Amino acid sequence: MSRSSVTIALVPEIKQGPWIYWYDLASSIQKAAELGFDAVELFTASSDAVDVKMLRGLLEKYAIQISAVGTGAGKVIHGLTLTDPDPEIRKKAVAFIEDMMHFGGQFQAPAIIGSMQGNAGSDRKASLGYLAEALRTLGALARTLHVDLIYEPLNRYETNLFNRLDDAAQFLEKEGIEGVGLLADLFHMNIEERDISESIRRNAEWINHVHFADSNRRPIGYGHTEMHSVAEALQDIGYSGYVSAEAFPWPDSDSAAQQTINAFNLYFKK
Repeated sequence: MSRSSVTIALVPEIKQGPWIYWYDLASSIQKAAELGFDAVELFTASSDAVDVKMLRGLLEKYAIQISAVGTGAGKVIHGLTLTDPDPEIRKKAVAFIEDMMHFGGQFQAPAIIGSMQGNAGSDRKASLGYLAEALRTLGALARTLHVDLIYEPLNRYETNLFNRLDDAAQFLEKEGIEGVGLLADLFHMNIEERDISESIRRNAEWINHVHFADSNRRPIGYGHTEMHSVAEALQDIGYSGYVSAEAFPWPDSDSAAQQTINAFNLYFKK
């Protein structure tokens, strides 16, 4: 059975974005737990931005887990991507993600590569080579940490690398990259996939995480995504990972969190 998760953004440089809770870690975890979420997904400025002992105490106090940790601050704050033409920038990008993987690994939580994948430049073959090299290195680390790394296909307005699950899965398979799974983000998939449910079924073996957001990136129920078939597909493939709300806090954080857990319970608690 799928497990519920809600996002928390803890990056001061970011004033808006698709995260339900913002800035206050302790109260956000408390609220998430009281609503019945199984976990929280953290977006932090760095691997040492949160005190591990304090975080572990909050998780134990509220009996909640960490579903995943985001790495996007590496790009947002430092301008780092895995496909930058500059090898020094690529090296720093890998190091930043490695640090986040070690941070998440302490809680058996995978790291997600979204915006840090970057874009293909004029030489697409070279860019894909950089990406493959980085994912091999990071995938090897993931295997030693016993927590898979998660690669997220983004929509065409955010990357020109891989926009669909099929293409990302074929790339990972062709390159023989191990220790890396895929993130099925319903918002991105609504833009890029012909049929979200069928894409989920075709790529069942690769899906390690799901981002739960409607067609307009508001919480599920505030857009036009047809969730019955999506939930059915996830249940049919035996998906037991997290369904995590990476959505705008619309109309506000508390309302968005309540709407999300209501939607999760409607579609997955049967």
